[in-house]
Amino acid sequence: MSMQTNVRVPKGIDDGPAASARIVKGIVLLLCCTVVIVPFIGVISTSIASQQHVTNSGGFVLWPDGLNLDAYKSIFNGGVVQRALVVSFVITLGGTLISLAGSTMLAYALSRPGSFGQRPMLMIVLFSILFSPGLIPNYLVVKEFGLLDSLLALILPTAINGFNVIVLRSFFMSIPDSVLDSARCDGAGDFRIFWSIVLPLSRAVLAVVGLFYAVGYWNAFFNAMLYISDTAKWPLQLVLRTYVINNTELSSGDLGGAAADQLPPQESIQMAILVVSLVPILIVYPFLQRHFSKGMLTGAVKG
Repeated sequence: MSMQTNVRVPKGIDDGPAASARIVKGIVLLLCCTVVIVPFIGVISTSIASQQHVTNSGGFVLWPDGLNLDAYKSIFNGGVVQRALVVSFVITLGGTLISLAGSTMLAYALSRPGSFGQRPMLMIVLFSILFSPGLIPNYLVVKEFGLLDSLLALILPTAINGFNVIVLRSFFMSIPDSVLDSARCDGAGDFRIFWSIVLPLSRAVLAVVGLFYAVGYWNAFFNAMLYISDTAKWPLQLVLRTYVINNTELSSGDLGGAAADQLPPQESIQMAILVVSLVPILIVYPFLQRHFSKGMLTGAVKG
């Protein structure tokens, strides 16, 4: 008498994708990475390539024949690029601090039930997310406040972002009331609670919102194109748009008065400007990356 044993494979156990599927996924991932990385390599290579190599390669070098920093020396020689870099740093640092301060205080006030004007202010914030004023009303407001040709015109009109306020409000609402009530029982006022308890607990979401604001200020060029006519107050992104995207040639006067016959190729200078515009964000982002997922999730769970 023979016995047959039936072995049942539990449902839900995945043996893994087939080898062919893994190979296809690997090839697709490699192609996507190549499409993203190769332009960056070309930009950096062109910025440090020699003049002869750039000329022979038709203006785009995929791999340089050596290290030539003449393009970077020319843009940091006191010309328009160096001034624009300083302006961009001032706008980004000052604007981020102003935006974080205003957004956190507004979001905390909206997160506390019973605050004066909470519901109307919340409706105004939500309305600003759904509807934005037109270009002409924005320009007229900036003009009436006397902000034309002022760096404040690049900060104040975009200082408070409704989406970021809602994210911060959602996070503040997730803080247990018992924590705040215990501090209030110990005699702490609203400002002391906000400064000593709420802000230390909000480092992750503040890092994410601060990154959003900083990237927005660093990459903004349209407001500068509208409100700033003095080229000495141009931010770096407007210089990048004018001299790189529009392919306007940089003269010796734009590069600190260097002799025209000693200037590097225009392609190298343009790629050097592009690299300089990318480096600050690439430096800051890794330090804030560990807060990114936590800050966005904790700020979006409860609304």
